[in-house]
Amino acid sequence: MTSTSSPNPATPRTSRRIVGISLVIIAALIAGFFVFASLYTEFLWFDQLGFTTVLTTQWFATVLMFVIGFLGMAVPLFVAIQLAYRLRPVYVRLSSQLDRYQEVIEPLRRLAMWGMPIFFGLFAGFSAASQWKTVWLWANGVATDSVDPQFGLDTGFYMFAMPFYTILLAFVSAVLLLCLLVTALVSYLYGSVRIGQGELRISKPARIQLAVIAGLYLLVQAASLWLDRYKTLVAPDDRITGAAYTGVNATIPGLAILAVVAAVVSVLFFVTAIIGRWRFPLAGTALLLVASLVVGVGYPWIVTTFQVKPNQNAYQSQFYQRNIDGTKEAYGVADVEVTPFTAKTDAEAGQLREDADTTASIRIIDPKIVNDVIRQQDQARDYYQFPQTLDVDRYQVNGVAQDTVVAVRDLDMANLGDSDTWNNRVAVYTHGYGLLAMAGNQRTASGEPVFIERGMPTSGDLTDSEKYEPRIYFGENSPEYSIVGAPKGTDPVEIDYPRGAEGDANTTTTFDGNGGPAIGSTFTKLLYALKFQSEQILFSNLVNDKSQILYDRDPKTRVQKVAPYLELDSDPYPSVVDGRVVWIVDGYTTSASYPYSTSVSLSKAIADSSTPTPSLAIDEINYIRNSVKATVDAYDGHVTLYAWDKSDPVLQTWQKVYPSTLKPISEMSGDLMSHVRYPTDLFKVQRDILGIYHIDDAGSFAQLDNRWQTPKDPRSKEMLQPPYYLSMKMPGQDSPRFSMFSTFIPASSGSSSSRDVLMGYLAVDSDAGGDKGKRADGYGTLRLLEITDDTTVPGPGQVQNTFDSDPVVAEKLNVLTIGKSEVAYGNLLTLPVGGGLLYVQPVYVQSADNTQVPKLRKVLVAFGGNVAFEDTLTAALDALFGGEAGAAGGDGQVTPTTPEEGGTTPPAEGGTTPPPSDAEAQALSAAAQALADREAALKAGDLTAFAEADKRLTDAVNTLLALDGDTGK
Repeated sequence: MTSTSSPNPATPRTSRRIVGISLVIIAALIAGFFVFASLYTEFLWFDQLGFTTVLTTQWFATVLMFVIGFLGMAVPLFVAIQLAYRLRPVYVRLSSQLDRYQEVIEPLRRLAMWGMPIFFGLFAGFSAASQWKTVWLWANGVATDSVDPQFGLDTGFYMFAMPFYTILLAFVSAVLLLCLLVTALVSYLYGSVRIGQGELRISKPARIQLAVIAGLYLLVQAASLWLDRYKTLVAPDDRITGAAYTGVNATIPGLAILAVVAAVVSVLFFVTAIIGRWRFPLAGTALLLVASLVVGVGYPWIVTTFQVKPNQNAYQSQFYQRNIDGTKEAYGVADVEVTPFTAKTDAEAGQLREDADTTASIRIIDPKIVNDVIRQQDQARDYYQFPQTLDVDRYQVNGVAQDTVVAVRDLDMANLGDSDTWNNRVAVYTHGYGLLAMAGNQRTASGEPVFIERGMPTSGDLTDSEKYEPRIYFGENSPEYSIVGAPKGTDPVEIDYPRGAEGDANTTTTFDGNGGPAIGSTFTKLLYALKFQSEQILFSNLVNDKSQILYDRDPKTRVQKVAPYLELDSDPYPSVVDGRVVWIVDGYTTSASYPYSTSVSLSKAIADSSTPTPSLAIDEINYIRNSVKATVDAYDGHVTLYAWDKSDPVLQTWQKVYPSTLKPISEMSGDLMSHVRYPTDLFKVQRDILGIYHIDDAGSFAQLDNRWQTPKDPRSKEMLQPPYYLSMKMPGQDSPRFSMFSTFIPASSGSSSSRDVLMGYLAVDSDAGGDKGKRADGYGTLRLLEITDDTTVPGPGQVQNTFDSDPVVAEKLNVLTIGKSEVAYGNLLTLPVGGGLLYVQPVYVQSADNTQVPKLRKVLVAFGGNVAFEDTLTAALDALFGGEAGAAGGDGQVTPTTPEEGGTTPPAEGGTTPPPSDAEAQALSAAAQALADREAALKAGDLTAFAEADKRLTDAVNTLLALDGDTGK
């Protein structure tokens, strides 16, 4: 008789283990799929743009460096642990304490022997992966054809090789130090190293292993000390960056001595591995420590204290000059054209006759103020918006160069209101529309900008071509993502602009470009649903087989992703180029290791009243070049990179890392060249450097007798005054050029405030010309006017104070602000015309309540100690220069109308504000006089006169209000 036994049911513990393992596997698969979704959608984005090699290069480099870092740490640690364990003595009497340690450790020994290398290997792998750029720069570094003045090495060594050697030696040092520690620990636990009864006993295998590792570690330290000699050329010393007298004569020789001593001591350790005597390497190590104190610290201190400080200027002169030359070369300011300028301060009739071209181009439209004007007149719907600060460009209008203030009409998804649904955000409100352009030097009679391009649909001087594409799918405020595209014959759903044909509320359109990855398949929809955490993408009927998904739409974001080695300018600007709206983005290559060049905080140099302090991944730099001009098509998002400065060694190196991603400058169209300008952030960095390094000789540098700084914005006392673009003729030039300008005042010393007088005037030629693939002669030329001491020219702050305190100006401003009106001051421009420095500031008036529409009502001008305040720039110049300036502004043909209540009421559509009646004029005059009398009485302390003047002011205002009601205005 046979019987079969039934299988034993699974125990609860086994079931829980199976469930637990299953859950872990499922969680790992889900997490893995999320990672895959993120990586694959990123690949699709790069592939659609044609920059796949950029992404794959980064992935390959990151993975390879992780593997190298992991193996470079894990393998030596594993070998060191295995050797220390396997070469332990078999028969040795251990202390009871070590026996207890082994009892605890032995069950975990195998896990520790594998776990420790893996643990430290992972950390090393991630650290190495983050340094892949440094390694690739070293592997692809090029020669710069310039050498440092101390060692005679190519500067490319410092920019590409030295950073790599630094991280390599640091990595190897860390590996050897960990190997030394774990070897000592394992040897002690298993009896190879014994401490007892005042003796230290080390077995022969442990002695060899410890001595060899220690010798290798010291050998690496010797190499590191030798490399430190070269690092002195990029480290601070005295008041400069780079080795000064102490560095050259004490620090560098001291490091060489220490490197040799360390190398000798490492040899002694290798000898100890053979002969077994520790006395010599230990004595050598003690000697190395003493030498590091004497040679590395004591001797430099003695040289500094007893040689350099008593004779600082004489001893440091040579090295100051090295710093001056190195800094100017690194920041591209070595060839500044410096011109002594004796400024006139007397204003005479006809003085501006030779500068008529410049005065006609003076920009009176402020990019920071007119935002409110175009928002009221051209925003059209709440879901559109314009930037807070507009951009400055130039166009050919009727064959004449015209400075313009421009902005794109972008979406404002925060103001969708009740329309804020997923369908509308993703498929209906998909793009902005049109570029607005205003003449920078003109105004209407009512104080509004003169538009050369505006409207929906757009019209004007810039869009006479049928191929013009006004839609803005890629802008600085575009939605996070949009799904666009549809088969032919499908009714369009995207709102193009308000006002449609045949009474329709809107005109609609369908995107027909190639702007994003295709999202038609179910698998791709699933990936993007995971990426954007939106299940609607997977289930919506809006997504069809022709759909594309547009994301990462900000121009800077797109350029930064395809060119990750660039630092980008903070001010991308839109231009109409060859019938398309494109964003022009300036890219910089930087370095922090150019020899003898002073470092600059990029974020601090860029920040001013127009640009908030940016947050940058790399802030401290000592080398910069505008090496790349990038364009982003506002319709389809296509990114094009042009090698603007092909001589830049950093760009040459990155071109070897990312081949075939840049186009030569020869492929830039003439239309694009005409809108390229000198980048703002580079100019700000250069003006920061030139505050000190405008001098050429070490003597002046040593004496600190001629340091400058950028003045504060007169209307934002805590921030620097921003530079400004303007078409102007500098002294010595034959014709006006589109340029950028800034001023200098004396630098403050310590806690004392600086004198607000002009010391220098900096300009850079920003006009690249209009020829295909060819930069205009003179583009990028920096010109510096050094104001001589013969005359004192007030700085921007002093001029602003003069404007504010001038009694005539104050009286006219008081009239402008009668009622519910307030004054907004425009940019204070400084111009070298008429043999001196002319200040121009537009004055806007707007309502203090409700709708704010700033109107340009007056223009302030100053020359020397003279001030004028008139309705137009032309009138102000004539008043300033003896009744006839000899030149006119761009508003010379305008006859301003007198506004109501200070000029805040916009004119009727297609009309102008009517002039005031005689009664209104009398009331305004009475109000102005009463206001002036009241202020005078207040200053004199005459309360009776103050009350009488206040009553007259009240009566005049009431009269104005009554007249306003009678006329129905």
